[in-house]
Amino acid sequence: MSETSRIILPYGWKPRSYQMAAWTYMEGDEEGKRAVLVWHRRAGKDLWGINLCAVKAHERIGTYWHILPTYKQGRKIVWDGFTRDGRKFRSHFPQEIVNAENQAEMKVTFNNGSIYQVVGTDDVDSLVGTNPVGCIFSEFSLQDPAAWDYIRPILAENGGWAVFIYTMRGKNHGYKMLEMGKKNPTWFAQTLVAGNNGTRREDGRPVISDEIIDEERKAGMSEELIQQEFYCSAEAPLVGSYYGVQMANAMKENRICPVPWSSEVPVDTAWDLGVNDSTTIWCYQAVGNEIRLIDFYENSGEGLSHYAKWLQEKPYVYGRHYAPHDIEVRELGTGKTRKETARTLGIRFDVVPQHEVTDGIEAVRNLLPRCWFDDKKCDRGIEALKSYRKEYDEKKKVFNNRPEHDWSSHAADGFRYLAVGFKKRGTTKKQEKAQDEHDYLR
Repeated sequence: MSETSRIILPYGWKPRSYQMAAWTYMEGDEEGKRAVLVWHRRAGKDLWGINLCAVKAHERIGTYWHILPTYKQGRKIVWDGFTRDGRKFRSHFPQEIVNAENQAEMKVTFNNGSIYQVVGTDDVDSLVGTNPVGCIFSEFSLQDPAAWDYIRPILAENGGWAVFIYTMRGKNHGYKMLEMGKKNPTWFAQTLVAGNNGTRREDGRPVISDEIIDEERKAGMSEELIQQEFYCSAEAPLVGSYYGVQMANAMKENRICPVPWSSEVPVDTAWDLGVNDSTTIWCYQAVGNEIRLIDFYENSGEGLSHYAKWLQEKPYVYGRHYAPHDIEVRELGTGKTRKETARTLGIRFDVVPQHEVTDGIEAVRNLLPRCWFDDKKCDRGIEALKSYRKEYDEKKKVFNNRPEHDWSSHAADGFRYLAVGFKKRGTTKKQEKAQDEHDYLR
């Protein structure tokens, strides 16, 4: 707790009994630096985080980030959020301690100079140049894990802290974070579940009773979502995931493991070429009935020469390089296509036929049971395939039949081109020509 003049922080709020252990870890005598909190739906995650930031901002002057998967979610859930009693989240920053608010940037500047800001990991590059000393990673299991890789060295250097607070979304990077936190004696790790045997209010009543959960079940909430949201189970694949079942099977069958590169087999690549966002490259070898994913690379803001150099620095002997059909669109600046530019760099692309995204997704599902993934070199690509999911309509509370465009999209699109390109590779030249003509006429 801290006191600013006559204002006592946290302001008009105190941790619930089941939140107290985490609060004490962060605000006790030891003042912990790393916490991973897997808390069920409506456990008060973001309100806890806001109040922690309010206190911390008056103990050490600096920048504090409340990080959501997207800026849009940050505005809706946190910046414009309300408690169950109708109190605005931001009212926990009393006006007596606030110097200015910037609605557009979702930023609060306190009288002492500290800054609290809501940001999203959908544009990690925009965070470059800032030096936060405290971060709340809200819904971390849905975030781009690269954000933590970027922020981690900053906090290590300035002695800052980070709290990861979320519900489980399958055995993705959120699951790995929790398991690591349990084993690391310097971290605080906690899982809180709902139900009659879970969290309770101060009067002893369950925060969310079994009866309430059963009502959600009767109203049509899927059992997978119930297990994730209320019981923090990692066993069910991410709800709405396109490849969750297939990737879970790959884990069970130990096909995510060290995958050796064979110098006797050509290495093919499949690309998703970004212009203003990420470019991804999957490197794989077809050996018998197996597709061996031996390497993966992702970057942004770089030209084709950067990626050609990355390929050249590898020991691989390359076969085919697959790219989406828009690689043949001419750029206004040069008048050349990127396919032509790539050829001058030694990369001869095979163009993947234009196709419906749903058809490409089905091709990936059919191919994944044959795939082996190198667990180290392909780690980010693996996490992307696990996280790639349908877009969720917040108003209608249903999944739309189109993908959510987020950090996982680029790797997933690249793998889709791999699957369609690989399928095309198995055709004869006559079949390939007929398919190309069919795709053109479509």
